[in-house]
Amino acid sequence: MFKITVTGGKGGTGKSFIAVNLSLLLAKHYKTVLVDLDLEAPNDHILLGIDKLENEEPIKLFLPFINTGKCTKCGICAKVCDTGAILLPSRAYPIIFPRLCSGCKTCYYACPYNAIMQGYHVLGYVYKTDIEIENTKLTLVTGVLREGEEHVPPGVNYTRRKAEEIETDILLMDTGAGTGNQISIALKDVDLAIIVTEPTPLGIHDMSSVLKITSEMGIRTWVIINKSNIGDTSKIYAIAKKYGVEKIYEIPYHKDIISSYVMRKPIVFMYKDSPITHIFEKITRSIIDLVRNSAR
Repeated sequence: MFKITVTGGKGGTGKSFIAVNLSLLLAKHYKTVLVDLDLEAPNDHILLGIDKLENEEPIKLFLPFINTGKCTKCGICAKVCDTGAILLPSRAYPIIFPRLCSGCKTCYYACPYNAIMQGYHVLGYVYKTDIEIENTKLTLVTGVLREGEEHVPPGVNYTRRKAEEIETDILLMDTGAGTGNQISIALKDVDLAIIVTEPTPLGIHDMSSVLKITSEMGIRTWVIINKSNIGDTSKIYAIAKKYGVEKIYEIPYHKDIISSYVMRKPIVFMYKDSPITHIFEKITRSIIDLVRNSAR
């Protein structure tokens, strides 16, 4: 399985746009799974023109329960909890705050009296949707957090693991915004990271942050400059060179992209002769070369 992560830090650079169109072109050659790891605002299905996600499965997160028959009120569970999810009132049993619990199980293993029972609460849901567009088949795995949930990394980890259970040739992961733990989870053990940026101060700043992560993790990294014609790209090239980025592609701001968004149809199918589609085809050929070389 060849694993690709599309990320970039700043929101709105076009990560999902890139991930959706690349996955469809790759699906013409390989069995491909697209994973939407933006659990707080997943939108790959929207760009694919899908109204209903299928095969719902709950994301279950560990939640401690107190066995009052064994609990001595020692307070160790409250001391080791780094999210403040356990409160020990004076001369009372511990109180659990489910919304604050990250599901790390530290309290469970730290309790010397085995007074912590394993329970769970539903953090969100994972969907597996089989898609076919113009005889091109693609499997979309989507993670969605429940409203009000704060712990994104466990949900990202669970969604990725469910996607990796599917037999496929290429696993392409589309991350959410940011550079937190959830991004590192999406980058772990991947064969290629594609950073999507834009020629703006915020885009360049976040690209640099993600490049530090991929550099430290030793990941082969490419950069795609989306909306490349709205600003100066020279600083992006300079930073990319500093971090040893292998390839850089530019996708200009174009009316065909806007139309594909409005019509909810991937641009590589909606406008097959568009210059934007030709750029995607060039990137896809480079990825295919990489996949073939890795298989030798």
